[in-house]
Amino acid sequence: MRLQLLCSNPEVAAAVLLPGRISIRKAKTQTLHELWRRCAQPHNDEGRASSGHDTPCFCPLALCAPRRVRRKAKAREHLENFGEVLSRLGLAHSLGSVAMEQSSPAEQQSNAQDQSPARPEDAGHPWAVTESLRLRRFLCYGSESATYSTRERTLCPENALALMELVQAGRGQEVVEEVKRLSLEGKTVRPNPALFALAVCTQYSDAPAKQVAFRALQELCKAPGQLFTFIQYKKELKDGLRCGMWGRGLRRAVSDWYNGQDALSLAHTVTRCKHRAGWSHQDLFRLSHMKPANDSIELISKYVTKGWKVVQETYTEKENSEELLKVFAYLEAVEKAKHSTDEQEVVHLIEEHRLEREQILTNHLKSKEVWKALLKEMPVAALMRHLGKMTADKVLVPGGPEVAAVCERIQDDQALTKAKTHPFSVLVASENYKRGHGKRGKRKWEPNRDIVHALDSAFCKSLSNVEPTGKRFVVGVDVSASLSSLALGSSVSTIAVAAAMSMAIARSEPEAEVLIFSEGAMVPCIISDDTSLIQVTAQLVQVLSAGTDCALPIEWASENDKTVDVFIIFTSNETQYGNTNPAEVLRTYRQKTGVFSKLIVCGMATNGLSVADPDDRGMLDICGFDCRAVDVIRNFVLDVI
Repeated sequence: MRLQLLCSNPEVAAAVLLPGRISIRKAKTQTLHELWRRCAQPHNDEGRASSGHDTPCFCPLALCAPRRVRRKAKAREHLENFGEVLSRLGLAHSLGSVAMEQSSPAEQQSNAQDQSPARPEDAGHPWAVTESLRLRRFLCYGSESATYSTRERTLCPENALALMELVQAGRGQEVVEEVKRLSLEGKTVRPNPALFALAVCTQYSDAPAKQVAFRALQELCKAPGQLFTFIQYKKELKDGLRCGMWGRGLRRAVSDWYNGQDALSLAHTVTRCKHRAGWSHQDLFRLSHMKPANDSIELISKYVTKGWKVVQETYTEKENSEELLKVFAYLEAVEKAKHSTDEQEVVHLIEEHRLEREQILTNHLKSKEVWKALLKEMPVAALMRHLGKMTADKVLVPGGPEVAAVCERIQDDQALTKAKTHPFSVLVASENYKRGHGKRGKRKWEPNRDIVHALDSAFCKSLSNVEPTGKRFVVGVDVSASLSSLALGSSVSTIAVAAAMSMAIARSEPEAEVLIFSEGAMVPCIISDDTSLIQVTAQLVQVLSAGTDCALPIEWASENDKTVDVFIIFTSNETQYGNTNPAEVLRTYRQKTGVFSKLIVCGMATNGLSVADPDDRGMLDICGFDCRAVDVIRNFVLDVI
């Protein structure tokens, strides 16, 4: 139930707006009205209703009440708080009796079970889910739960309870510092949750937190698209939290973001990404009332707000500094590329000014010569993504010099290391190229043999880019179901995903064992330094399949006295427990070995997974599998989330 209250007492808000299973909707009308009236009154420091005429402030936790609380321990805590507040208000007896009368016998039995005392071993449990952990999960992949999904969720206060509670408690500065730390260390696999958290911190009356959040904007928004997304989040929160938006703090932060950049870099920025999330540079220049820091920034400001013709009229016959002339020449090249009909002129502009694909019109991107010019400065990751298009458009032809240049760049050790290319990213590019057609549209191509060999070589070389964690691993690959289906989020076969990740872990971690299992069968997978991806895949398909039992690798480690820090299970969409629950088996294993081992279950072809215990920070479910899932696994293993 969602109940939006005007409440200035945090204790009342926490108890009322984060309920367990109390049937408030079924309470008598007069009781509910009395609760609303008393909670809506302003409260003084002692928790009593004040007699003044202060306007009650809006409590943002009203937007965060979930429909059901999965964490039973947390639910019991809120139930106790709720009872205490009702006792102070004199409504405990009436509301409690009405709720029990109106609820069904099944609900009463369920409530009685929920109010049973917690297990002794849960008290002070080192793997209990804390508010700070839930915040880090949200900042990392956009969800507070122990489930990462390749499908991104809509970011809103209801999905960020820990964030809202911390900010409401006056700990906004701590939130901003955590956002900065995780973002600058590269622990956020999705950038938007961090931007959403900053937007939340800037929408409250906590002045120190707002100042810190606005200052962090310069460090965290590296691209204009991120700045536009941040502004859009503020607009959405403005409507929900009933507060302003374009105050002095935001105007100064946006102005500093533009003025803090090098002039030539800013010219590249405003021409490469012009708008996103419903906002443009022209909007931000106008709404922030930006005052350019120097003449070069002023030139760019005029270009964005008034257009190229005004810039030409103002600066063509004027004596300008060297830096200003460079900016003028760069913007002139961009404008010429936009309006030129001469293919060779566009190629010349790309080579001379290092223009990128986003700055070229769609009509020019149909030209082979334009693509050949773009190839020279294209990053390795972007190059791998566009191999299919360039092959289909005959930019890359067998035996051509462009093919040789592409193969050389793909296999370049230094380029792969500099880009921190993970082998799974190379696998995705390789499988998409070998498929011979795009996921959308009618584009088809014949895979070039030399490029295929180069991608296979790049996969093997990129295995050395995987940094070891120093943990002891057991990787279990479930072959009880067909592994020919595609993994959600990457369009790669699940057997290829399992084989590639097994190789990456086995080759990077000194203590790692890979097991192929199904119900009643457990076979080791042999992976050495010279084992190829095809050989590993062949081992996976040779094992006879049976039923699914995800607890088998943990039971195997227990029976063979193996000390394991992390269990990783790869399965398609079969998530049955088998004879035993993997979460319970893991707890038994922890008690036996004295090691708080972690469990990761990857359901590569499913949208829903519920193997992990949501109250145990040492368990994680992954639905689908994409390049971000690799970073989520690493963050989880290193206890970041």
